Amino acid sequence: MQLAGLTVAYWAVLVAALLPIFCAGLAKWGMFSKSRRAGGFDNNNPRAWLASQQSWRARANAAQANSFEALPFFIGAVIIAHQLGAYQARLDVLAFLFVVLRLLYIMMYVADLATARTLAWVLALAVNIAILFA
Repeated sequence: MQLAGLTVAYWAVLVAALLPIFCAGLAKWGMFSKSRRAGGFDNNNPRAWLASQQSWRARANAAQANSFEALPFFIGAVIIAHQLGAYQARLDVLAFLFVVLRLLYIMMYVADLATARTLAWVLALAVNIAILFA
């Protein structure tokens, strides 16, 4: 299936590429209106500010890093599957499922549900491998 000339799998790549940005925004949520002295977001030194966060903000930042780490394999798998002529409907479903699992992963990470997070991570990896061999 195509929308605006892109397959669902390619749209899933776009969504997956935006997930780290979503995680970063989540980590910074509500801190833009606070002054730096009061612990608000420090745009002059954002990485140090994020590294100093605790609790769910720190986990959202960790989810951001992991989302960036998962992205190259997903992009590569989708491109390879397209290049090798994978059955498009299967590829679209798998790519959509990967994004759903990554969203669940992020939610479980921020909520501090480590076992569920790990399960979502493993399932997303398995789906990514399935995409590669689709």
